[in-house]
Amino acid sequence: MPETAFAQPIAIVQPAARRSRQARVCWGARVVTVGGDAPVRVQSMTNTDTVDAIGTAIQVKELAQAGSEMVRLTVNTPEAAAEVPHIREQLDRMGIDVPLIGDFHYNGHRLLTEFPGCAQALSKYRINPGNVGKGDKKDKQFGQMIEAALKWDKPVRIGVNWGSLDQDLLAGLMDANNRRAQPWEARQVMYEALVTSAIKSADLAVRLGMAPGQVILSCKVSGVQDLIAVYRELARRCRYPLHLGLTEAGMGAKGTVASAAALSILLQEGIGDTIRVSLTPQPGEARTQEVLVASEILQAMGLRAFVPSVSACPGCGRTTSTTFQELAKDIDDYLRAQMPVWRDLYPGVERLKVAVMGCIVNGPGESKHADIGISLPGNGESPAAPVFIDGEKAMTLRGDHIAQDFQRIVEDYIAARFGNGNPAAAKAA
Repeated sequence: MPETAFAQPIAIVQPAARRSRQARVCWGARVVTVGGDAPVRVQSMTNTDTVDAIGTAIQVKELAQAGSEMVRLTVNTPEAAAEVPHIREQLDRMGIDVPLIGDFHYNGHRLLTEFPGCAQALSKYRINPGNVGKGDKKDKQFGQMIEAALKWDKPVRIGVNWGSLDQDLLAGLMDANNRRAQPWEARQVMYEALVTSAIKSADLAVRLGMAPGQVILSCKVSGVQDLIAVYRELARRCRYPLHLGLTEAGMGAKGTVASAAALSILLQEGIGDTIRVSLTPQPGEARTQEVLVASEILQAMGLRAFVPSVSACPGCGRTTSTTFQELAKDIDDYLRAQMPVWRDLYPGVERLKVAVMGCIVNGPGESKHADIGISLPGNGESPAAPVFIDGEKAMTLRGDHIAQDFQRIVEDYIAARFGNGNPAAAKAA
């Protein structure tokens, strides 16, 4: 093939730069920047009864340890508002400084006024403009919530939801649409209502005194294509930081895939400053699953690194043994379990790449591309497992304890590579 065929290199693809302003969500010394050049942040929400302060604090701790950088609580009653300071105290006592977000709807103006301890303990307020009131009350009650945010120096998220749109605004847009020579589709009018409601509410908050960077916007819909359409337009029209989330994403694989599909397209285009994966937990499933999915999306996109990645082949007729599957799962579970400790002991360990491969076909090659990898024997292959470290074959494991031996090698590698110069890590090792 002539050299001219390769005159231009294939472009390296990466997510576009974000152009939003930057907000600060704080608790004590903990500052979580949102937007601008900050990392895309992971948010989650509790599903406990907020009145249960102990149970809620425990779940918040679990979500934070799983990687959630902000946690939202339902604050819907005076009883819930009264418990928020106690939840915050419990977390502080446990050494968990993750900022708490109050989720307010119909009565947020009253709760933030009547319960100053709640207003102070929260680090951000979530306001749904479609639920703050109707007619003359709407602007007044919205203004009271903004007044509380200014008093306590808190950012706000104005979260428009297509299930609770401002009906007056929607009716006005529908009437205007009916007068068009070529009316828009009903769905397009809905898009316009979402975007207009969010931006008008944000602009009102700024006129009332909020710094533009301290107003975060979201427009929640449940359809993948709808979310993409709305956020593209939202990002085109404003520079407010944006929170992404497919509302009512669903359960299990459906919710995971739908969220990943929608969020990944937008993140690739430089749209989105915080994300939440709104998974419905399966019976008995940990609430932390939504955090793991969100972090995996960001890690797969190359936007963040939260935990060491474990590559493993899917299996085929050459790998009827489940040894490599079990080892891959054991290693992945082990790495995730250790991360709350390792984040402090081994800075940078979240970028580690481990490969667990099931046969000789691609195993050695894939293992060489990882920081540390093992190629287990497939059907009919010699009962030997070569181990590759930093791209070079380091040893070959044999016998009945290959899994345990490899886990120890991984542990030693992490301590040697990421623990240098860290007295605590050296002591732990």
